[in-house]
Amino acid sequence: MYHRLKSLTLLLTLTIAYTAAGQERPPMPDVVAKGATPVLISSQFKFTEGPAVDARGNVYFTDQPNDRIWKWSPREGLSLFMEGTGRSNGLYFDRNGNLIACADLNNELWSIAPDKTVTVLVRDFEGKKLNGPNDVWVHPNGGMYFTDPFFKRDYWDRTEKEIESEDVYYLAPDRKTLRVATTGLVKPNGIIGTPDGKTLYVADIGDGKTYAYDIEADGSLTNGRLLAEMGSDGLTIDSEGNIYLTGRGVTVFSPGGEKLGVIPIPEGWTANVCFGGKDMKTLFITASKSVYTLKMRVKGVR
Repeated sequence: MYHRLKSLTLLLTLTIAYTAAGQERPPMPDVVAKGATPVLISSQFKFTEGPAVDARGNVYFTDQPNDRIWKWSPREGLSLFMEGTGRSNGLYFDRNGNLIACADLNNELWSIAPDKTVTVLVRDFEGKKLNGPNDVWVHPNGGMYFTDPFFKRDYWDRTEKEIESEDVYYLAPDRKTLRVATTGLVKPNGIIGTPDGKTLYVADIGDGKTYAYDIEADGSLTNGRLLAEMGSDGLTIDSEGNIYLTGRGVTVFSPGGEKLGVIPIPEGWTANVCFGGKDMKTLFITASKSVYTLKMRVKGVR
């Protein structure tokens, strides 16, 4: 993802365009706290991704090119959590406090315990190397959905796919049974589910669309339907059911697909978002070399 987006950052602009033209910046969506604007936490990274919140409201995120996972605490600020992360990209916490990571180096899915012990959950699919697990969401029942687009990395030896289609996979709660959850997408990327475990949202960044699916009891996905004519790098959801898409800032959609507005971020690319903080009312934003926070009116969901 990082290598693909380096060229895009040269083409993308956000709020600078409004300032240069002497135009007034459009209002923030109603989900943002009144008067709040994004606050820069740090720009010390190479490319930030994959934010995930733990039970205490701390946010963990990746600096993929530097192969590190960082931790942001509302009280203590930034600290380095782990180096040598398998080039982790998307992250999500399971119900036992383990950090599930899309380890892009060898196209695996990892579980990282609080003491940093690594368990490899997925090494391949039917004997073939995955394209590159990118983003992951853990269902309340312990099952996991992850996207598997192909973005060729300069640290890979291989140059071609072993699996032609780029799909969404489901790892059952037994952590042994892996199957394709849905296919027919161009390049699935961001993924998030509702806290009741009934709906899954998948962004197809390759086709510029985001879809909603019903989640059946066996983990299969049915009733795929278009949510928005927009793809996304990462996704999150709030307590009112609104869905947050990333790319040129953060675009917020209602559960019915109505565009509620755009949160501008002064970076070339906004990769991902999640809610954090003790009260879950802080939007944490990974954007290129930087990370930002934004006070929200709404709360996030774990």
